[in-house]
Amino acid sequence: MIDWLRREPEDPVVEIEGRVLPIELTRNARAQRLTLRLAPDGRAVRITLPNWCRTAEAVAFAHARRAWLTEQLAKVPARRDPVLDGKLLYRGGEIAVDWDAGAPRRPRLDRDRLVLGGPQDTLARRLHRWIEGEALRLFTDDARDYCARADLSFAGVRLTRARRRWGSCSSEGVLRLNWRLVQAPDTVRRSVVAHEVAHLVHFDHSPAFHALLDRLFEEDVEEANRWLSRHGRTLYATFG
Repeated sequence: MIDWLRREPEDPVVEIEGRVLPIELTRNARAQRLTLRLAPDGRAVRITLPNWCRTAEAVAFAHARRAWLTEQLAKVPARRDPVLDGKLLYRGGEIAVDWDAGAPRRPRLDRDRLVLGGPQDTLARRLHRWIEGEALRLFTDDARDYCARADLSFAGVRLTRARRRWGSCSSEGVLRLNWRLVQAPDTVRRSVVAHEVAHLVHFDHSPAFHALLDRLFEEDVEEANRWLSRHGRTLYATFG
């Protein structure tokens, strides 16, 4: 018998094209079957399994689907380093990172250039902090706009670094939105905000929810969804 089938592995892994990927297991009482996916950044294999399922069965499930995982891994975009590349993905396009050690540390956006100074060894961290600040600013404006259209009080906005979800809405009326959407075109980012604002009224995906979303969002929701389906992984190529 194969060794990893004999026992419940504590830190299960699967080897794909010479890369050893951890298998992250999530038990769900409502799950009826095993579901498998590759993390957007290609760093892990994720399996959701029913409570009754043994860990060894889930690991075997991943190993049996290595061919599919290989195909998915090939689709993961190459890592992007904004410091080395001198470019940053922002609102559907690229802006140049114009760094000069003698310039002010505070980043300043000048058309298609982000001008900043300070130590180079902290540049990546400061770029990340800047783009998350931009995400919060834009999400807040979007949420204020859609809440007004829906005749709702303004909803609080929080950033997330989720690996699976672009957004969520709590019962307390707080919108949690993935900061990486600031890299997508404006219409794509706004479609996710509109979606979550619609959930403030309808906590489901009923016809009433979709009718409200169509009323709130000024563009084609399906087109925005297609963009995320095709290009969403590229948003995970920067900042880990």
